[in-house]
Amino acid sequence: MTTQADTFRSLHARPGVLLCGNAWDVGTARLIRHAGFPAIETTSAGLSFATGRPDAAGLLTRSEMLDNAAAIVAGVSIPVSADLENGFGDAPATVAETIRMASALGLAGGSIEDATGRPDDPQYGFEAAVDRIRAAVEAAGTRFVLTARCDGYMHGRGDLADVIRRLQAFQEAGAEVLAAPGLPDRAAVETVARALDRPLALYVGLGEWQPDLADLAAVGVKRASVGSGLARVAMTAFLDAATEIQTTGRFTAVGKARPFRELNALFRTLNGGGG
Repeated sequence: MTTQADTFRSLHARPGVLLCGNAWDVGTARLIRHAGFPAIETTSAGLSFATGRPDAAGLLTRSEMLDNAAAIVAGVSIPVSADLENGFGDAPATVAETIRMASALGLAGGSIEDATGRPDDPQYGFEAAVDRIRAAVEAAGTRFVLTARCDGYMHGRGDLADVIRRLQAFQEAGAEVLAAPGLPDRAAVETVARALDRPLALYVGLGEWQPDLADLAAVGVKRASVGSGLARVAMTAFLDAATEIQTTGRFTAVGKARPFRELNALFRTLNGGGG
């Protein structure tokens, strides 16, 4: 029997760059499927913002994250890979438990980062980080595609050699996909891609480099998404429209929105078709 993990894994093996859309609820997941993306990644930032909280502050619980992911999995027919932050605990055993719980929901995969969530000590030490990924790999087995993240650049630790060292160790531990959010430029992305034997995932829009799909393929990126990008687009449009109404008394932004009938009809179709 082919699992969602099998399908997700096979998408990484196809020629070209795998594009994933980033959802934070069932509605956005169904819109991503409608737009033609072959797979979905969840965004912890999108879920955090939607529930009125900042991201990367340890404020989302494991139950909240997994319940949200389960609803998305149930709402679409394409593979879903979850942003599992740091696995919701320091201990490798806790990370492994998170992976087992996520896999049991039917998720195709998920990511574990080496960020602690503590501002005073934002990144796990090398050995601890590798132990955590090793535990995640053992828990994942073949029914879950694990993405291992090095978050050094996200926390002011712009040491490319350390990023490569960590990703290579995560690779040796068995992670199927590697990621290093916030790599600053094309040269850094290409250097990291060349140093790895497994697919590199890139979150476009976090560094200064703003590539297109051809650029990503040229430097060896295998999977691309925009992380919190779509959530930020949605929040920006909402905030701009609300600000215009409140400060000017005009409703031009609302007038430019897609008509209610159009969106309602679209969701009626998507709901009836199961996404």
